[in-house]
Amino acid sequence: MGRKGGFSMRITDVRVRKVNEEGKMKAVVSVTFDDEFVVHDIKIIEGQNGLFIAMPSRKMGEGDFRDIAHPLVSETRNKIKDAIFAEYKKALEEKAEEAAAAAME
Repeated sequence: MGRKGGFSMRITDVRVRKVNEEGKMKAVVSVTFDDEFVVHDIKIIEGQNGLFIAMPSRKMGEGDFRDIAHPLVSETRNKIKDAIFAEYKKALEEKAEEAAAAAME
């Protein structure tokens, strides 16, 4: 099986659902493709080498986790990661602006 010629899914929406200031899990995100398909529970995690995304997964047994949904091509993973990080940055900026406004009241 190969990829269909010329077919490319577009990321049409990224929603930062929850932002955590404490702990390694920094946010939970949903990504919509082509306004038709959504993947929930993508996590932004603070690792030893900085932030990374973890696709939705389920516990399989002895502490092992297996992705439920994930990109098959690294180029696609990078597109998803870049879109998620851009929205996460906006969410952090909005949160900082709200905190600054509240402090001025």
